[in-house]
Amino acid sequence: MPSRRLEENVKALTFDVFGTVVDWRGSIIREVVAFGAKHGIDTDPAGFADAWRAGYRPAMQRVRTEALPWLKIDALHRLILDDLLVKYDMRGLAEDDIDHLNRVWHRLDPWPDAVSGLTRLKTRYIITTLSNGKFSLLIKISNRARLRWDCSLSAELFHHDKPDPETYLGTADLLGIAPSELMLVACHPDDLRAARAAGCRTAYVERLLELGPGHPPPRVEEGEFDVVASDFVQLADRLGA
Repeated sequence: MPSRRLEENVKALTFDVFGTVVDWRGSIIREVVAFGAKHGIDTDPAGFADAWRAGYRPAMQRVRTEALPWLKIDALHRLILDDLLVKYDMRGLAEDDIDHLNRVWHRLDPWPDAVSGLTRLKTRYIITTLSNGKFSLLIKISNRARLRWDCSLSAELFHHDKPDPETYLGTADLLGIAPSELMLVACHPDDLRAARAAGCRTAYVERLLELGPGHPPPRVEEGEFDVVASDFVQLADRLGA
């Protein structure tokens, strides 16, 4: 359990979105199944979803090393998608159909505990996103899923992507608080470690099904993060909301 001092010192919670708040994998599998049925394409929806997500980090790294210019996340997803359409032999599709599929990332479903947990946390803390997704994408996801943030913040603001420290420090600055008064909530240990290195508090939420059943959870050391919770409802319990 976190100490009372931690609860009193933290003023805002900022949330990773993809995987932490929304179930990207299940959502993409659902849409790829529907897309294949509509266009007469027989493919592996789970493999397609996993390959699409797996392409994100290498693409982002190319941006960070300036092998590619700074791109918004829709453009990165489209670069990866174009390669996947060739790999999975999904040819002859109209541009409008490809664009619609690319925007599946705007239509992701929240985890079952997300809305109720965030509603409780909002009664005690400022709650906001901190995602590498662009503003318009975050707004669409949040409106569709009925996620009621105090504000939506994107790495787009800082022209940096997580895990660059500018994203965490910039969020604290925009909220008018010290980094130590900001807690990042995420299911990705590398994101949390970067936030901790920038002076922020950290809450690890276990999303054991983010990568699908049977996939080993990320390795986390005992006591590595300020709070560990199985979902947002338990996080609310542990943060006194």
